Amino acid sequence: MSNTFDLNAIVRPNILKLVPYRCARDDYNLGILIDANENNFGPAALFNGNLPFDTSIDSKNPLSINRYPDPLSINTKQKFLSLRNYNLSIHNLFIGVGSDEVIDILVRIFCIPQKDKILITPPTYGMYTVVAQINDVGVVKLPLNVENGAFQLQVDELIDTVCNDPLIKIVWLCSPGNPTGTLLKIDHIKKILESDYKGIVVVDEAYIDFVSTDVSMAKYVSQYKNLLVMQTLSKSFGLAGARVGFGISSPEIIQIMNNVKAPYNISTLTQTAASDSLSSESIASMRRIVSEIIRIRDHFLIPKLLNIKNVLDIIGSNDANFVLVRFCNNDRVVDNLFTIKLYKLLADEFQVVVRYRGSELGCEGCLRISIGTEPEMTSVIDAINSALKML
Repeated sequence: MSNTFDLNAIVRPNILKLVPYRCARDDYNLGILIDANENNFGPAALFNGNLPFDTSIDSKNPLSINRYPDPLSINTKQKFLSLRNYNLSIHNLFIGVGSDEVIDILVRIFCIPQKDKILITPPTYGMYTVVAQINDVGVVKLPLNVENGAFQLQVDELIDTVCNDPLIKIVWLCSPGNPTGTLLKIDHIKKILESDYKGIVVVDEAYIDFVSTDVSMAKYVSQYKNLLVMQTLSKSFGLAGARVGFGISSPEIIQIMNNVKAPYNISTLTQTAASDSLSSESIASMRRIVSEIIRIRDHFLIPKLLNIKNVLDIIGSNDANFVLVRFCNNDRVVDNLFTIKLYKLLADEFQVVVRYRGSELGCEGCLRISIGTEPEMTSVIDAINSALKML
C-alpha cells in the first residue's frame, strides 16, 4: 500500500472542523422518551379520530414510527456484515439514501467547490458527473479502453493523470460498469491504490451480486485506507424503492461521513425493510432470484437477441442484470438515429421501455435491456422483431 495517503490532507478544512449534530437518540433510547419533541400519542393516522389516547395504539404501531429512527441504522449494518462476511465492523459501514447519497457526501467531504476535481472513466454512471456539477466541482474524463468492447481501465494513463494533478480528490470506478456490465480487473484497481495517488478511490459495486465469483473490492478496505466501496440493496435484493446504499471503508472515513450526513437520514420504515431483506430467508431468496436472472440473461435472452438480424452484437462481459445490445440498420451499419427510432417505437407502440445508450462512448447504436422474467423477455423479443419490421 502507498504510504503517501493522508486523510486529513484531502478532507475539506471546514469538514475537519465540523462539530456534528447530536441526535436525541445518540445517548438514550429507552424509558419515557420526552427529549426529542416527538408525538408521544403515536401516529395520527392510527387514531381514527378517537381520543383520549387508546393504549392499544402501540399494537398498531409496532415500528414506533412516531419516534425518530436509529441515526446509525445499527441493526441493518450488523445484518449486512453477516451477509458479506468481510471481517469488518459496523464502524466500516455508512448507510445512505441509496448510493446517490454516498456519492454526494463524498464530493462534499473531499472537494472544495470551484477548485477540486473528480475523475471518471466513461462510459460510466451519470450521477458522478451530476453531483460534481451540483457542487461546482471539476470533472476529468479518462475513457475506458473501449476497443472491441473491452471496457477496461487505461490504468497507467490514469495513474499518471491523478498523480500529476493534486486537485483530483476522487477517482470513481464502476465495477461491474453501468452501462457496460463489465467487471473491472482487480489488479488494475490495486495498482491505482498502490500508486502515489493521494486521493480517494471509490469502487461502485451496485451489480456485484450478479458476478459468479466473489470479486468484491470490499475485502480490501482494511488494506487500503483510501479505498471506499459502494454497494446497494436496489438491484439483487429488489429494494430500489426503499433507497438503501452502503459505503464500506476505513473507520476514519466512515466517521467523517456520519458527521456530515443528515441526523436521521434512513427512516424507520426503510431500516425495517432493509433488515427484513437481510434475514437468512430473504438472502436465500435473493440468491435464487439472482441465479434465475443469470439463467435468463445467458441462456434465454442473449441467444434470442443474437438471432435478430439487426442485432450486431452484445457488448461488454455481461456481469450485471442487464445486457448492452448494439443494433445496426438494414444495411448492417451502426446508426444511432436508427436505434433511437427503435427505442421510441418499442415504448410508444409496444409499451416496452428500454434505455437508449448510443450517445455514450463505445456504446454507439446500443440499447440497454434489463433482465426481467422469462415471459417479459419473450414479449420484449417479440416487440423488437415487430418494431424492426416497421423501420
